[in-house]
Amino acid sequence: MANAHRGRPGAVRKNARKGASKGTGGHSRKRLEGRGPTPKAEDRTYHPAYKKKQEREAAARKAEGPKLRGILRQPEGYELVAGRNPVYEAVQSGVPYERVFLVGAMSHDERVAEVARAAMATGTTIVEVTRTELDKMTDGAVHQGIAIEVPPFDYADVEDLVEIAAESIRPGLIVALDSVTDPHNLGAVMRSAAAFRADGVLIPERRSASVNATVWKVSAGAAARLPVARETNLVRALKHLKELGYFVVGLAGDGDAVVGEVNMADVPLVLVTGSEGGGLSRLVRETCDVVASIPIDGSTESLNAAVATGIALYQIDQHRRSI
Repeated sequence: MANAHRGRPGAVRKNARKGASKGTGGHSRKRLEGRGPTPKAEDRTYHPAYKKKQEREAAARKAEGPKLRGILRQPEGYELVAGRNPVYEAVQSGVPYERVFLVGAMSHDERVAEVARAAMATGTTIVEVTRTELDKMTDGAVHQGIAIEVPPFDYADVEDLVEIAAESIRPGLIVALDSVTDPHNLGAVMRSAAAFRADGVLIPERRSASVNATVWKVSAGAAARLPVARETNLVRALKHLKELGYFVVGLAGDGDAVVGEVNMADVPLVLVTGSEGGGLSRLVRETCDVVASIPIDGSTESLNAAVATGIALYQIDQHRRSI
């Protein structure tokens, strides 16, 4: 009976050694390693968060709209001036531009047609676009079916402004802006400076608005006629102008003098306007030969930087009428 099992198939143990058999490939070790960190819910296709993520991405693509055609993309540093009047005024005043973007349906407008004729006369490229494309190109600005592409602004330096003044029969007149960061104010100041025959505008490189599409638009073409000098250090530039014989007048509500009473007729002048909120900085104020104010009604706290500059420029022009 002890050996009866020998005749039955499968009753004999073929390998008495315990443990994994040959050729397992380490399957047990891989099971112990696990599957790594659990994916986020929104990355698991079976999870409700995944569906919500897909819906969000689809909505974002729809809001973004179709990608712009390659021909419609602007080179780095280029700006778009948009709108019938701004574009017309810019072209008439000689603003350099590379291309005209035009919605075909607007070609019947006389100002638009004049811009198109001017572009064709100079061989400038006219690109027909859809209204949706121009909306996207101008970031939703009011373009009225037309825009022009202007190259980066060509800044002058303070020596250029001095040379321009030397060619005039009137004493030099430079408008300096101390940390004016609103491009609307810069554009308005440039417009007033051109109207009252200033030689140019001086701005610092840092903490200041630069000449962009908004400035081109607000200046109403003045940006094409009036040089803008940009210097690293405004105080140093003002001191240099003083060495050249310029008299520096700062504008501030608490000035020691009144603009209309300062003798500004027969000397080269730098008129300095401070920032929209803080006014003249301490170092700039200390560099001024005189700080003057514009008398206003006591119920009004202060004047806008561009408005104050325009009033002061008018006063200077009145003093110099006889020259």
